[in-house]
Amino acid sequence: MKAVAIQAFGRPEGLALIDLPTPAPAEGQVLIANEAIGVGGVDVVIRRGVLATYGFKEGHIPGSEVAGIVTAVGEGVDTAWVGQRVWAFTGVSGGYVEHSIASVEDILPLPANLSPVDAVTLGSSGVVAHFSLAHAHFAPGESVLVRGAAGSIGIMTVQLATRGGAAAVAVTTSSAERGDRLRKLGATHVLDRSGEGEGGEDAPEGYDVIIDIVAGADMPSFFAKLNPNGRMVAVGMVGGRPPADFGMTMMAGFRKSMSFATFSADTVAEADRRAVRTEQFAAASRGELPMVVHEVLPLEDAVPAHQKMDAGEVFGRIVLTP
Repeated sequence: MKAVAIQAFGRPEGLALIDLPTPAPAEGQVLIANEAIGVGGVDVVIRRGVLATYGFKEGHIPGSEVAGIVTAVGEGVDTAWVGQRVWAFTGVSGGYVEHSIASVEDILPLPANLSPVDAVTLGSSGVVAHFSLAHAHFAPGESVLVRGAAGSIGIMTVQLATRGGAAAVAVTTSSAERGDRLRKLGATHVLDRSGEGEGGEDAPEGYDVIIDIVAGADMPSFFAKLNPNGRMVAVGMVGGRPPADFGMTMMAGFRKSMSFATFSADTVAEADRRAVRTEQFAAASRGELPMVVHEVLPLEDAVPAHQKMDAGEVFGRIVLTP
């Protein structure tokens, strides 16, 4: 089968199309003929080598979520899964392939009218958006700033904060055109990447919650945008690591009682993730949660897909298809 592996960490050109044997599912696993593969920010961070200290090595196959048809099951798995359309979480690797392996605990049936492309656009990003807002103790009537809102996680956070009764949902993004698109999804105020700009009429002076998908060198400056008792939650670092001393900026605002936290969906119980994902898939199938797909590309175009991600061209999700 065809697969894409990281042959050299760094630039997108370090990705290469390779041939691998089609795997067989072990006990508790299923084999899926992939129809859609999500290209996520974590794939980009791993490919750049930022997480090399976590044990990623050359030859790593990126990709954490796929959708397709179960073609085989391992020992102990109900054979009724064979032939079913499913979304699957493959961990931090193994998605950029024609046939992927997943634990039966990490698959979910797709509603009849939810496409595989839409499933991998929503599957992980919706869960991260939901639980990151919960991690921030977001409550109706509060103001929210989504930093780096043009990606799939940011777009879902905007929609869920709006649906959750936020008094204001501000976004940072790179252009007026993207800002207009985010307004149609629920954003009330649009700022530039540095968080500057008037944001339109009645823009909040500060925010109760900041969901940060970017991190990077500019992250500490956003503590100044938190209200007293405000909470910032970092859910990604597509802009790189923040400065090692970023906490000193918080200490400078000690009297505002600010909070900072990281969030990973790995800390959420599997049953809770499944319940939220099932609800979101149903909402998307009813047209209540619009999916934003930037582009659908063949698997062999993983390099240009990552080039677009690095260039900041992507609005929504890029999806690969075998």
